[in-house]
Amino acid sequence: MVSRVIPVDDFDLVIFGATGDLAHRKILPGLYRRFVAGQIPPDAQIIGAARTDQGDDDFRAEAKAAICEFGGVKPDDSSLAEFLQTLGYVPIDAKGEGGWKELKSRMRAGAVHAFYFSVAPSLFGDIAERLAGHGIADDDSRIVVEKPFGRDLKTARALNATLAQHFSEQQIYRIDHYLGKETVQNLMAVRFANVLFEPLWNAQFIDHVQITVAETVGVTGRGSYYDKSGAIRDMVQNHMMQLLCLIAMEPPYHFDPDAVRDEKLKVIRALEPVEPQEIVRGQYQSDGKAPSYLEDAEDPNSSTESYVAMKVRISNWRWQGTPFYLRTGKKLRARTSEIAITFKEPPHSIFDDSGHPKANELVIRLQPNEGMNMKVMIKEPGPGGMRLVQVPLDMSFADALGPDGRDMPDAYERLIMDVIRGNQTLFMRGDEVEAAWAWTDPIIQAWEDSKRRPEPYDPGSSGPDEALRLMHRDNRRWREIR
Repeated sequence: MVSRVIPVDDFDLVIFGATGDLAHRKILPGLYRRFVAGQIPPDAQIIGAARTDQGDDDFRAEAKAAICEFGGVKPDDSSLAEFLQTLGYVPIDAKGEGGWKELKSRMRAGAVHAFYFSVAPSLFGDIAERLAGHGIADDDSRIVVEKPFGRDLKTARALNATLAQHFSEQQIYRIDHYLGKETVQNLMAVRFANVLFEPLWNAQFIDHVQITVAETVGVTGRGSYYDKSGAIRDMVQNHMMQLLCLIAMEPPYHFDPDAVRDEKLKVIRALEPVEPQEIVRGQYQSDGKAPSYLEDAEDPNSSTESYVAMKVRISNWRWQGTPFYLRTGKKLRARTSEIAITFKEPPHSIFDDSGHPKANELVIRLQPNEGMNMKVMIKEPGPGGMRLVQVPLDMSFADALGPDGRDMPDAYERLIMDVIRGNQTLFMRGDEVEAAWAWTDPIIQAWEDSKRRPEPYDPGSSGPDEALRLMHRDNRRWREIR
């Protein structure tokens, strides 16, 4: 299968915070891969902007090193030299006036103008104000803002209001890289392009849904930052909320940015409050070799969670009675992200002597090895009567799509190209962000009021024992993390 590469219009992309970790690891390598794929016009201009006082050549050398390290590129690759010529650099004082006139002089008339805010949220307002005040951004410009988009409803509203002073909602792209993953988008294709699944996608046929985002790493090196957020702010309120919405949303009238986001917003507003007994918080301990969360956070009294599991209910016609179980954590057994839809068991088995048929299960793997797996019942091969066995119908994108499946664009690559196209479908809208915080804030407040410490769990495990009991009380089990 051959994937089509559709070039985007000529553009000027300014990356604020271009000397930072995100630009080095994701943005610059991603742009290079899109350049090699032929998607970026040869005259496009990518301008780095940061406090560091350096010139174009210095930034090109920095970008080359980053692309070689994080993009798997050899330093002598001829296409790399061509890509580096699209790069430029302007030293910028985000809170002052230095560099803004020079930046304006570099912007070209007739090109799409996009500005990537790869900086702390505290600088969003300052940069937006100066882009507008110096006439660098116009009514057709786009800005990309990274999470965290606020740390609660109050701060999210303040950020929205700040950006709205200078840019319309149609110009603001709140990026969540999970929505750029190939498998996440295939979830919509599976649901809405196949008559096979959509009639069954409701509480009548689905027993429950599990969403798991597990990591093997801890918070070493970023403990002080993470300790101010925790698992629910870092993962549940944004990444996992978006996955839940895509599973639970009603079919939009069209694959249109606002139509899709309208349906996602309805899901968030239909979420029931989470009861205290339906949520588990955890902190990883030391294994004698690596430090504990408290040591990584450099705060022996920290009550911030590195793990959270919860049972979520959606009060609407489609999902009443079908629970959604969410869990995410650090220092777990394996690095994996998946969505598992467990269907109800057949109401009656005609195979009395061969064991009860097990429930069908659709598993959507986001990482690693993106793909889908459907578990079905078949007859066990061989003589001796009708014996049932559950087998997977597996579709690995790498196997099914050939070379194109093994070389799918990174999420950031796809999303940045969508910004240039002006397509907001895979980006969060302001009211969506605020609705997510409105649901999350009472959960966090209840934790703080209870002053209960997170449950300890061992590194390399599947999380606290209390999380297992959360499922056992409902006569269900978590899927194995592997």
